[in-house]
Amino acid sequence: MTRILVRPILRLLWRVPLLRFLFLVATYGTVLVVCLWLAYQLRFDFNVPPLRTTRLLSIGAMTVLTHLFALFCFHQFDGLLTYFSTPDVKRLAAACTAGSLAIGVFWCFGQLNLAPPRGVILMGSVLSFTALAATRYLFRYGRRLGLGSHEGSGRKARRVGIVGAGDTGAALAKDLLAKPWLGLRPVAFFDDLRHTRSRVHGIPVVGDPGRIAELSHGLRLDELIIAMPSATPKRTREVVHLIQEAGLRCRTVPSLDQLATGRVSVSVLRPVEIQDLLGRAPVQIEMGRVWRSLRGRTVMVTGAGGSIGSELCRQILTFGPKKLLLVERSEPQLFLIEQELRALVEGDVVEPLIGDITRPDRMREIFRRFQPEVVFHAAAHKHVPLMEHQPEEAIRNNIFGTALLADLAVENHVDHFVLISTDKAVNPTNVMGATKRVAELHLQALAAGQSGTKFQAVRFGNVLGSSGSVVPTFTRQIAEGGPVTITHPEITRYFMTIPEAVTLVLQSAAFAQTGEIHILDMGAPVKILDLATQMITLSGFTPHTDIEIVFTGLRPGEKLYEELSQGNEEITGTDHPKISRLVAPPLPKGDINAHLATLTDALNDGLYHPEILRELLAVIVPEYRPFTQPPTTPAPPIPPAAEPLPHTLAGAASA
Repeated sequence: MTRILVRPILRLLWRVPLLRFLFLVATYGTVLVVCLWLAYQLRFDFNVPPLRTTRLLSIGAMTVLTHLFALFCFHQFDGLLTYFSTPDVKRLAAACTAGSLAIGVFWCFGQLNLAPPRGVILMGSVLSFTALAATRYLFRYGRRLGLGSHEGSGRKARRVGIVGAGDTGAALAKDLLAKPWLGLRPVAFFDDLRHTRSRVHGIPVVGDPGRIAELSHGLRLDELIIAMPSATPKRTREVVHLIQEAGLRCRTVPSLDQLATGRVSVSVLRPVEIQDLLGRAPVQIEMGRVWRSLRGRTVMVTGAGGSIGSELCRQILTFGPKKLLLVERSEPQLFLIEQELRALVEGDVVEPLIGDITRPDRMREIFRRFQPEVVFHAAAHKHVPLMEHQPEEAIRNNIFGTALLADLAVENHVDHFVLISTDKAVNPTNVMGATKRVAELHLQALAAGQSGTKFQAVRFGNVLGSSGSVVPTFTRQIAEGGPVTITHPEITRYFMTIPEAVTLVLQSAAFAQTGEIHILDMGAPVKILDLATQMITLSGFTPHTDIEIVFTGLRPGEKLYEELSQGNEEITGTDHPKISRLVAPPLPKGDINAHLATLTDALNDGLYHPEILRELLAVIVPEYRPFTQPPTTPAPPIPPAAEPLPHTLAGAASA
């Protein structure tokens, strides 16, 4: 009934500005009159002298008008009345102080017929601020009462516990209390550091997270919210395990960087994801060195629409490049990253360029027109099984595309060229890894043969959430009800988050010397079976009961485990504890050029048969051990279906 009466009144005041202004003048004026009268009563012990009473009307009118003018000057009539927080309290306090000081000026200059006694001025100021703040709070409460969403009004609020009673947990509790229509009612905090019998926003801290299972039944909790965005993944895993033992649903607040940038509010909850459990502590980088390497420069990123390329663009943009060239052959992906970046920066810093890195004419035109100073080469074919069956495409893209860009970098006096490589280039057993290794060898040979452009490669393993990686695959399979497919029960992989990988790439680029290969600290390898089990459990299912796990056998070219360095590479440290340098003698440039010419001739002659191309790759990369399967029927060479590689590539390589 109250909601039915309050809602139309508040809507009318909201929509008619003049009516709203008059309503506020009347409300504030009434409050000020009452406060002035009460101040007089307190000053004279509820026995105001008759002389004072006769002048009360004129003094009261001047006092109230002065305070109303001060409230107007401090924008107390044009704010959103139903929102009242710390900044509003400060402005209200300033308005009341200014009004009282103005009345005090009248008193100092002897205008006693316009100013009340000093004691009345002081008490009136305090009373006015208190009463007006209470009035604003009532407006806020009226909004909650009258304009609250009907969503959730017909259902019982879920009782939630909050893990973490720090700033984030306190902000979450305050937000949930202010938004009852969300249907979440915080009833308890669990925290390691705060003592029990303490309260945050009136909500008790009942103990540390280890007591969740013990206290959840008595508190009648429906779910737990983890409000520890800065907690280590290890601690997050421990808390999630405790919540799962209690049989409760678990959600978490947004990440620390999202909260810090204001992209989302603390009450935008999400399920706990595998990234929260496998990630690591934030990487500390030397911002000054990265800043100096990118600030005011023209930077080109190939594969800008991919998982790594798009994150490279996001992070590079924060260092103030003069121009950021987004090279991508997929129009939809290029459009998405362009729109995202343009919303972050003004002007024409971002330059989207559709282009295939294997097209010499297009790449040469881009280099000639824009003259990039730093190139991050992230464009590549990376899916192992796909490349096993069509190695000619991996060779065209990963080897010749890289060779073309590297040669153009030398021709156009690019200062720094960074190749995004992979741990699959180490003792490769698949075409993708072998082609990336050839790309590394080509860069090292170029670096040894010239002193203009600085060439560098950075290796790392799997990144969480990248397209085609195991995490989104498992997510899709779980959503479909299973089964979750794993190639082998003992298979392990290194994992890191995309932002961490890119941050370390930028850091390594800031201090790299030419011809170096850097590897990133990937942490401990993760067993894929454990990863699948955790993801099923986080989704609210029981492994092998609700969601089946099926082993399908290793795929062509797949290893049980990945390596980070080869036998002839010596690992040394760098200025950053999470980046290591690999030292190995480069192959002669003439040998690499001859190998590239052989591969060019093979593709131009239509020798697309996978076995032939694998044998040619094994000549260049002796440590490559191709995956072999008995052929069912002999496959003749496939005639060329695409435009042959231009002989200018081979010519440039042998020049």
